[in-house]
Parts: sequence; C-alpha cells; structure tokens
Amino acid sequence: MTFTPFPVLETERLLLRQLSNEDAEDVFVMRSDPQVMQYIPRPLAITVEDAAAVIQMVNEFIEKGEKINWGITAKSTGKVIGMIGYVNMKPQHFRAEVGYSLSRAWHRQGIMLEALKCVLKYGFDHLNLHSVEAIIDADNVASGNLLVTAGFAQEGFFKEDFYFNGEFRNSVHYGLLCSEARTIGLCNP
Repeated sequence: MTFTPFPVLETERLLLRQLSNEDAEDVFVMRSDPQVMQYIPRPLAITVEDAAAVIQMVNEFIEKGEKINWGITAKSTGKVIGMIGYVNMKPQHFRAEVGYSLSRAWHRQGIMLEALKCVLKYGFDHLNLHSVEAIIDADNVASGNLLVTAGFAQEGFFKEDFYFNGEFRNSVHYGLLCSEARTIGLCNP
C-alpha cells in the first residue's frame, strides 16, 4: 500500500494532514496528558523529544505503507489537536483497525466524530476496506459511545486480554462494514 502523495483530508472544522517535526509541541500536549492517555496502552511523553519520536515512528510506518495516521488540525488555530489513523492494517482481508486520540481541551465538541467519519469514508472509498474495527479499553465509555454514534456495532468483549500499567485490562471490539457505512453515507455504492 502506498500513501504517496499523503492524502490530506478536510472537514468543516478540521484539516487532517501528515504530522511533521514542527508538530512536536502540540503532540506533546496530548501525549503527556494522563487523562488523554488513560486508555491508550502507550507510555506518557515526558519530553517534547518523546513526542518527536512518536511523529518519526508514525511517519516511518507511512513511508513503508504499513499504517497511516493523520494529525487532526483545527482550522481555527492551525494547531494539531489530535491524531487518528489506521493503526493496524490487514490488506489481505480488506480490513483495518482505527485508533485515535484528542487533546483534552477539544473533548465533547464533536471533533473526533467529525474526524472519524472523514477517515472512515476515506478508508472505504480509497483503501477499498470491507470493514473497519476499533479495539478499546472496556472502561472507556466515551470512546464506545463515539463508535456507536459513528455506526459501529460491538462485536466482542475480551476479558483481561492485554496488560498495561501493571494490570490486566478488558477490551471491547467494535466493527463497521462498508455495507453498513453505505447506509449513513460513509461508503460509496
């Protein structure tokens, strides 16, 4: 799979674009916030350099065509306020896993739903995905609600299936088929 040129996506309030080193401060704000990272099994960023390393890793996966991540940029500020992407791609199955995070100051404003719908439409229409999955921590009620609002259905509950921060955690798996997404305008006929 190739992401060259990088697909820049746009919604009413957002520009979804490739992250660059200039975004390290903005990514640091998000990745260093314990509340934002509470349900994301990744270490907190301690320094801006940690955030820069995340950006570098993300871009290496993009260059290899293995994954794609967008920086969610608020048109109103020009700042990166979140990240969203296909974090686990299974092209042989026409399936990908979507993952996302958003700076706390932008929560509860419909930002992630707007970004998610845009990325889903891109995945179904341009990556020829048949289905998209999302795997979340079972305690992350807000993320579960977001996925249901976007058209996903819960497909499974897995007890203590991953280990993070010294404890076993439960996960919930959600899925959305292109045929289901078509009924809400997120997949072309």
